Amino acid sequence: MAGNGPLAGVRVVELAGIGPGPFAAMLLADLGADVVRIDRPGGAGLAIQAEYDITNRNKRSVVIDLKAADGPARVLDLVERADLLIEGYRPGVAERLGVGPEQCLTRNPRLVFGRMTGWGQEGPLAQRAGHDIGYIAITGTLGMIGKPDEAPAIPANLVGDFAGGSLYLVVGLLAALQHARTSGEGQVVDAAIVDGATHLSSMIHGMMAAGGWQDRRGANLLDGGCPFYGTYETSDGGYMAVGALEQQFYDEFVTVLGIADKAPARKDLARWGELRSAIEARFRTRTRDEWTAAFQDSDACVAPVLSLREAPDHPHLKERGTFVEHGGITQPAPAPRFSATPSAVRTGPALPGAHTAEVARDWDVPGLTDDRRTPAADRPTDEKEQA
Repeated sequence: MAGNGPLAGVRVVELAGIGPGPFAAMLLADLGADVVRIDRPGGAGLAIQAEYDITNRNKRSVVIDLKAADGPARVLDLVERADLLIEGYRPGVAERLGVGPEQCLTRNPRLVFGRMTGWGQEGPLAQRAGHDIGYIAITGTLGMIGKPDEAPAIPANLVGDFAGGSLYLVVGLLAALQHARTSGEGQVVDAAIVDGATHLSSMIHGMMAAGGWQDRRGANLLDGGCPFYGTYETSDGGYMAVGALEQQFYDEFVTVLGIADKAPARKDLARWGELRSAIEARFRTRTRDEWTAAFQDSDACVAPVLSLREAPDHPHLKERGTFVEHGGITQPAPAPRFSATPSAVRTGPALPGAHTAEVARDWDVPGLTDDRRTPAADRPTDEKEQA
């Protein structure tokens, strides 16, 4: 497969799953890796049509039934030629299927075997089912998000699945790949969402230890407790985001907002409620677009809160090409960017089993065939992902 991006030439086997595993594999594919997804007969993805699942873009797919007698052997034929592998089964399932770390590393000692779970490979909860919301709940991350007098706000599945899970898995895979290329030694990367989500809060734990962060929602500088770091409703029901933390930005903020002469001192915490009320009242006098125009050329650190459909049309994102259109789908462009080895959306979502012949040719696996014999309804459930 002709690749582009800094990972061109890196081969990845992805054992099909949902959530953070596929997203991690998509990121590797966006960066140029040749990702071959091993789909299950009948599929095992999100409840959307395969052609819309952009977490499978830039990949290729073959269908192999790991419950078939020759299924594990066909996967191992690919593993022998791969640099990385990603799986998201519950602990022990890959081993029972015959494609666990021992089997794979015996076949390919240089392989980096990436394991993506919510709870990790060991611990009291390791065998329990779970989802993003539960993983971030026990780490303290969920509990710090939201208003003080309301239930914790749910940040979609971005903090757990993708930030604490996918991104940490990719960092681990690339670090282990570097080690394998210099030493010839492969290894297992255990990426648990609870570990990654906890690691993301490192700065907050340091601030709390220093007495600069209270262990409750909506009482701190960065969690909405500060009146000049938050969101405010406009006259038309829209919202503006304010992040005027530093003094010079705050000064410009209250000047453009038109409350410089009556706003309480920003460091007077006892009057933060009064300051918040003044900001709220002022923002309600104009529409979101009017305030956007007012702050457009300032360093007040104020921006409109856009919806997912509105974001691609923002002038800054449009000029940078932060979103791209491919196959009729508007979607985020690959990130980050590289000056010498640029990446791109090369192909749309890989449809299950669509690339068997070309993968067999490109990876020199002559015995590779698709297996679509087992209907999805007949599949066992013990392989279900945790995330």
